[in-house]
Amino acid sequence: MLFNSLHFLLFFPVVVVVYYATPPSFRWIWLLGSSYYFYMSWHPAYIILIVFSTMVDYLAGLGMGREKEKRGRRKYLWGSLAVNLGLLFLFKYYDFFHESLRLAASWFHLSYSAPSLGLLLPVGISFYTFQTLSYTIDVYRGNREPEKHLGYFALYVSFFPQLVAGPIERSETLLPQLRASHSFDARRVSRGLLLMTWGFFKKVVIADRVAQVVNTVYGRPGDFSGWQLTLATILFSYQLYCDFSGYSDIAIGGANVFGISLMENFRRPFLARSIAEFWTRWHISLSTWLRDYVSVPLLRTLRGLKKIYRYVLAIMLTFSLSGLWHGANGTFVIWGMIQGVYIVLGHLTTPFRKKLRAKCGIADHVWYLSAVQIVFTYALVCVAGIFFRAQSVADAWLVLKNLGTGWQVLVQGEKAKELLLSMGMNEFGFIVTMASIVFMEVVQYGQEKRWFSSPWLEARPIWFRWTAYYLLVLWILLFGAWGGQNFIYFQF
Repeated sequence: MLFNSLHFLLFFPVVVVVYYATPPSFRWIWLLGSSYYFYMSWHPAYIILIVFSTMVDYLAGLGMGREKEKRGRRKYLWGSLAVNLGLLFLFKYYDFFHESLRLAASWFHLSYSAPSLGLLLPVGISFYTFQTLSYTIDVYRGNREPEKHLGYFALYVSFFPQLVAGPIERSETLLPQLRASHSFDARRVSRGLLLMTWGFFKKVVIADRVAQVVNTVYGRPGDFSGWQLTLATILFSYQLYCDFSGYSDIAIGGANVFGISLMENFRRPFLARSIAEFWTRWHISLSTWLRDYVSVPLLRTLRGLKKIYRYVLAIMLTFSLSGLWHGANGTFVIWGMIQGVYIVLGHLTTPFRKKLRAKCGIADHVWYLSAVQIVFTYALVCVAGIFFRAQSVADAWLVLKNLGTGWQVLVQGEKAKELLLSMGMNEFGFIVTMASIVFMEVVQYGQEKRWFSSPWLEARPIWFRWTAYYLLVLWILLFGAWGGQNFIYFQF
């Protein structure tokens, strides 16, 4: 079930009304049934995978809870890892590795005849797999007690607002909230609905409109010149951001309606001054998951190496895994490795850059230095994003090769308009899209500066505070690109 569908707009109010009408001790049953129905709307048979994964990790947690020593808990952890990662490999990565082995065998003139499976990728499998794994790892480490109530644990795995594309929650924060009794709070519900509306604005008005240009250009990259490829690449960064952060806003806002707080997943990432900072602002639930369950354990495992080698190896392995997590394709692996190289180079050059700034008498936080760092970081994000969006590695290299061509046409106004139309968007649509992006950035700046939570604003009459809400809904209705396009991260 898509958030941006009539089905969801009918489903969500019904779930909310029945939730608050149900006695608190039975609400988990309603939410669990609603979450399973939500997931089964895509492919009913794949609910079996969630139920199976839930039972495996629930039983693994109980088994580990009976063991006092880590050595005794280890077999349960390995069982959980084997089942969850095995399912993920089977459905998401088997055909990718099968094809890679076939190509490698052909290079060395070897016989290779294993069959491909061609399985349909279950929606959200990477997200709920990581969520369940964080639970079993935390129980193994002794960071939390195992959850003994199967119903609450099943709801933790499948809670529908964040089931398909996160945020990837931790059991120590989400499980207690699912157990708590939440009374109806009109102010909290209105904030949640407003955040959901903001997410719909990002998705329908910006991401889905921008997709028209991005899909056209990246579908035939050889047909377009450098300025068109550059524009499509910049627009893709906003498509990806608005699509994914829009989903997160809807998920967080929807959970707030039930009285449940989910973690922040984006924090104005395009204002990052370095790639390392970018990853503290972008897909925060994944980056912190990789830090806690991959990078830090790797650093401990590699203790025998020199500190710098240990750091480089841990970063490169972590970001390569991040790329592979995003998709079973060489483009995603290269994208992840590029991110790792960015971070490693940033770390290695930090002393040199500090000395250079000191020699030039430039303070660390002067506005012009920050501006240069933000622009440079954003450019690096866009370059890496070419591999993230391209349909193949060959297409990505074609885009990079052609970026410097055809810029002279920009001085020919009418010709530029004609070429813009060939990219899938007319002049009016382009103006609406750019205005929407600027509006979004201004609002996000205001949120960061707490304009919208100031005592002055809270003291205004309710009609004043809801004017922005009504205008936002009107903008969505007038300028939204309707058609129920999937969220990009559903494929992961």
